[in-house]
Amino acid sequence: MNKKNAVWLMLSLMASGTVLADTITIRSDEWYPMNGAPGADKPGFMIELAQRIFSEAGHTVDYQLMPWERAVDSVRAGTFDCVVGAYVEDAPDFVFPEQAWGVDSTGFFVRDSSSWQYDGLDSLSSQSVAVINGYSYGEELDAMIASNAGNFQGLGGNDALEKNIKKLEAGRVDVVIESPSVMLAKMNELGVSGIKSAGLLGEPTPMYIACSPAKSSSQDYVQLVNEGTERLRASGELAAIMARYGMTDWQE
Repeated sequence: MNKKNAVWLMLSLMASGTVLADTITIRSDEWYPMNGAPGADKPGFMIELAQRIFSEAGHTVDYQLMPWERAVDSVRAGTFDCVVGAYVEDAPDFVFPEQAWGVDSTGFFVRDSSSWQYDGLDSLSSQSVAVINGYSYGEELDAMIASNAGNFQGLGGNDALEKNIKKLEAGRVDVVIESPSVMLAKMNELGVSGIKSAGLLGEPTPMYIACSPAKSSSQDYVQLVNEGTERLRASGELAAIMARYGMTDWQE
């Protein structure tokens, strides 16, 4: 096709209202059941929502795993389009939809033999605590982690949670901080027992797909998310997707 014909085709598509299909690139670290292994039968409920919503608009989804900090930095720079499983505090400069994709809590986990219970941030000062680099645990706890490096051990990489669990089992840390649903799913996957919950931090926090501040297309993508989430909820498809992961619609 010569340049003249190519321009004519583009103008014709624009005039007819036809939108050219995009490949929407999503990057995140593994945070199952929110997002899991690319190409798996159960890639995570957020990935299934993204695939359903974007495919209905004629787009395709390219979803791959990478360490969380690198995923956020790459999407911020516009190398990729969106991350999933984000709190607003993770990347406040990103483009967020109005529709959350679930709510999450921050939990504290210890060995069964431990008598420690979370009783406010000060109670963490006597513990060795495992966290994941680049995650936001809320403004106050983030500030505590930043100013008390000796108490908090941070790891990055796609297997950071697995390594933190192994450190807890081995007694190399006293507490692991993680989403309860994510921790339970990972423990089940690893066949781990002997770990219990020791409390929760504050109120549940909304989770989102969040898109690059460097791309004008991000506004279009989050609008699709807003409209598509409402449509899937009304049709019952959202509940069906959540049920595949043993979960329910977070608004119920």
